[in-house]
Amino acid sequence: MEQKDQTIRLLQEIDRARRAFQASEQGRLQALSLATLLFSLLGRTQAQVAELRREADSLRFASVSVPERATADQRLLRAVQQERDLHDALLRAEQERNTAQQVADHAARRIRTLEEEIALLKSNVTHLDRDFAQADGQLPVTVGRTDTDDALLDDVDQVLLKASSVLDREHEAVREAAEEIGLHSTRSGLTLSSELFRTTPNNMPPGGAEGGVPGQRSMPSGFDRSRFIGVATRKIARGEDCDEIILGLCRATVPTFADAILLYLLDPLPIGDQQPARWVFRLRRTDCVPPRGRGLSALGTGSSESSESKEGVFGGEGTPDSGTVDCTSLTAREDLALRLISQASPQVELLPNGRLAEVLRGVRPVFTDSKGTLQALSELTYTETMSEGHHAILAPLRGKRRVIGVAVFLRRSDNDVFEKDDLQVAQQLSSHAALSIEKSMMHRREAAMASELQLTMLPDGLPQLQGVKLASRYLSASQSTRVGGDWYDAIPLPGSRVALVVGDVMGHSTTSAAIMGQLRTTVQTLAGLDLPPQEVLHHLDEQAQRLGDNRMATCLYAVYDPVAHRITAANAGHPPPVLLHRDGTTEVVNLEPNAPIGVGGVDFQTVELPAPPGSTLVLYTDGLVESRTRDVWTGIEHLRGKLSGITQTMSTKVPLESLCDDILDIAGPGDRDDDIVLLAARLEGIAPGNEASLELEPRPESVRHARRLVRESLAGWDLTELEDAVELLVSEVVTNAVRYAERPVSVRLLRTDVLRCEVDDDVPRLPRLRQAGPYDEVGRGLYLVQRLAHKWGAARLSTGKLVWFEMSLPAALPTSEALADTANDLPTP
Repeated sequence: MEQKDQTIRLLQEIDRARRAFQASEQGRLQALSLATLLFSLLGRTQAQVAELRREADSLRFASVSVPERATADQRLLRAVQQERDLHDALLRAEQERNTAQQVADHAARRIRTLEEEIALLKSNVTHLDRDFAQADGQLPVTVGRTDTDDALLDDVDQVLLKASSVLDREHEAVREAAEEIGLHSTRSGLTLSSELFRTTPNNMPPGGAEGGVPGQRSMPSGFDRSRFIGVATRKIARGEDCDEIILGLCRATVPTFADAILLYLLDPLPIGDQQPARWVFRLRRTDCVPPRGRGLSALGTGSSESSESKEGVFGGEGTPDSGTVDCTSLTAREDLALRLISQASPQVELLPNGRLAEVLRGVRPVFTDSKGTLQALSELTYTETMSEGHHAILAPLRGKRRVIGVAVFLRRSDNDVFEKDDLQVAQQLSSHAALSIEKSMMHRREAAMASELQLTMLPDGLPQLQGVKLASRYLSASQSTRVGGDWYDAIPLPGSRVALVVGDVMGHSTTSAAIMGQLRTTVQTLAGLDLPPQEVLHHLDEQAQRLGDNRMATCLYAVYDPVAHRITAANAGHPPPVLLHRDGTTEVVNLEPNAPIGVGGVDFQTVELPAPPGSTLVLYTDGLVESRTRDVWTGIEHLRGKLSGITQTMSTKVPLESLCDDILDIAGPGDRDDDIVLLAARLEGIAPGNEASLELEPRPESVRHARRLVRESLAGWDLTELEDAVELLVSEVVTNAVRYAERPVSVRLLRTDVLRCEVDDDVPRLPRLRQAGPYDEVGRGLYLVQRLAHKWGAARLSTGKLVWFEMSLPAALPTSEALADTANDLPTP
């Protein structure tokens, strides 16, 4: 009777396990089919988003009504939101599929265990039919296809609603099935007994015969090894850098495959074809499980990177005990692996003729079952705690070209020994980890090269100019994508002017960065020719077309004159700048948007506007104001509100650097949709009282008028101490100008924190400094300028050239003795 009751109980449990298997398998198939549909729909939606984005961008430069543009922007925002919803639904479908798969596997193992127990009872019980009902793979939703954007968007909404309903229903079914076979749900989902199982028959999974699900046993060894390798390699592959890959290998193998692991890597790691200068291995990580009954421990490795204990323990579920394992108190049956962990050398230099080198040249994992392999392990760890046997595997980590490290897999002496098939497992794991580490190092080097390329193509710093203060920021779209086509520049121009440039090349790649570098160089060259903004953009457009097809870019070129307090700007498809006034009000500079650079045949228009002293001009790229959830004009209004709010909260003038930091708060933390470039210019200007100018006829007697201008101006500015030196230098420069000029010569003095003198004429040839001979009658003027002036230079203008020099104010004024020494140094005729 007792045997019959036990048989009935087992049959009832089998029936519950089969129902759980059917429900979970149905849920898995439904989630898989739904994920396939969502993936296809996500690709179509992404293409639709790109199309709508292009349509919205084209409408910005077209003469269309505001409602039509608003409709296009709303449709784009809706499509972007649907793209995000589809992505979230796809992730949920994958999670539900994985959970259902785990429940189905657990149910299958339970059925097999129960059937084996029934067979042991030797009762005449008719076995239940094991043909499980197949889950319906057809999806409960269909997607209609129409030709209009709104209809497509409506279809996506319907699919999302039905997908959510299906996932909710299947989630409940899988949860009930899990509870049928003893699995419990938590806030984070279902808690299974184990994700991986030990690879030998006697190694029970966590909680197996020691407090887990009653009667659970491991699957046959071959099947478990195959599944273990698949799951372990996925864990390793999740790592994005070397440390994460190492962590994945340790978590995949401890405690599932081994009780402890030591991982050594070359230091430094060679990249690509690099050859190691020295074969030095550094202990990068150790992990182990504590002895039975002693809880979880953190064992010191002797290196700067401490070992990390694992979540999995042999003693069932629950929170493990914390603390450190005292290796001196361990029994002889427990201490072999743990002593090796705690006493391993943090750094080892490979002996060319040693046993370890011989093992590494063999490339394949080996047992420490001989004196040679034990000696190799001793050379690696500088310890002699292991005895002969199959309790340790020494596995070289071989990449594409060379061995880059060594992994040591350990099992305690009171645990099962490794089997021969475990060598293949160790080789698979070590090879996969080595290749992943090499790929991560290559990716890291390529990212560093791309980042360096990007930084070298941006300005090292901004120039210190008179009448304007500058600040800038550059933020890449994400840490993994550090190259792009955004750039900025501040180029000094003749006449104390400055050209402010912001541009954005289409794309996020090294190609975009290379094109950006070429366009930036072109802009600098064109600016040096002192061309007006519309001409600069016109020649830049031609250069972009010469670089190749589809070399598209937007660019804003503005010239600020601090003396005239004017801005002259031209735009090529770039977001307009924002002007922040001293009283906190803002305005969007009304520029003709024009077509982007690279289109060809565009008549760029120039706009001139006043630049009130103390105002701030903010130039930026679209990454600051545009995102998937916000169109450009909404972002610009947000920027204006941010600028006004910053100004109103500050009782004094906001520092330019702080202003840039506050502006970047608009983008928010984390990865962005696009690179961000920000260039802010505080337009302080030069007051009219600090400027004096004169136009001279190209005659020799005009030089005395220039000297008179110097004397009167310096007297009015209380700079008479500079009079002799400045008068001498002005005489030399003006004499050279009137000697060759055919049209009037202009002289201008500017007083800021330095005294600047500018002389321009219609002769395009720039002066060249040369050493005059004893009997030369010319060639000493520029020598005087170089010796007495703080700075000097010459630049071409569209109508000739401009020669300028700067003198430090009286605090650093050259003394009369210095002037006398300079005169003595001049060659005597």
